Parts: sequence; structure tokens; C-alpha cells
Amino acid sequence: MTGPAHPEHSQHRWRQIGDVANELGLSLKTIRHYDEVGLVPPSGRSPGGFRLYTDEDVDRLRLIKYMKPLGFTLEQMRVLLDAVAELSRGNAVDLNARAVIGEFAAEAEQRCDGLRLELERAEGFAAMLRHLAPRRPHP
Repeated sequence: MTGPAHPEHSQHRWRQIGDVANELGLSLKTIRHYDEVGLVPPSGRSPGGFRLYTDEDVDRLRLIKYMKPLGFTLEQMRVLLDAVAELSRGNAVDLNARAVIGEFAAEAEQRCDGLRLELERAEGFAAMLRHLAPRRPHP
């Protein structure tokens, strides 16, 4: 998607990539990658060619940030982003988009359950090692 020729005349609040990266805790490289693969292209460019992001772009990046630790693929991210965009365009009765989002909600919950189980095992392992480690007084 190409942005407006003159973002300064738009009604959007434009944000530079560094500001977006700081807000979301993502690297510039990661945000650029999502642009390059077409997942979240910036909605605009400055006269100097710098990426400019709207609040909607930032929301899309935030959603990806939440999906990544759950192991969703880029294609799955694209499908969910498209469904969310469909609903945000005011098509509240789009049953397909709602169904897609519901499927992702169920899948995310399953993946969270799996991560909780892994964390429980890891905490048990750490506790076992603490118990086995020789106790030495701190200097």
C-alpha cells in the first residue's frame, strides 16, 4: 500500500518507525521485515522516504507482537489481520471474519495452555536444581 504524497496534510496522526518501535518494544529490523513481506506496510512515507505509521498500523503490529510468541506463522498472522481489518471497516455482520477470529481465539487459548504446561515443567526443573545445588554461604 502506498501512502499519501503529503502525509502532513492527512488527518492521520503519523508516527515514525523509531517511535513505533519504542512503543511496542520491537526492533526497527522487525518492523521493516513486516513491511518487506507485506504484512504491515506503512500507510505513508515522509518526503524523505521514511516510513510513517498510523494508529491502525501500530495496532496491526501490536497484534503480530502478541501472536509471535504463540508460534503463529506469517500467513496465519496475515489471515487474522485481514479478518480484523474487515470488522474494523464497519462490517460488523461479516460472519466469515467473526468465525476466523473465533478460530484464532480458540487456537491461541490452546497454545497458551501448552505454554503454561511448559512453564510449570521448567519451574519444577529449576526448583529441583535449587534443591540439588550445594548450599554455600554468600561472602
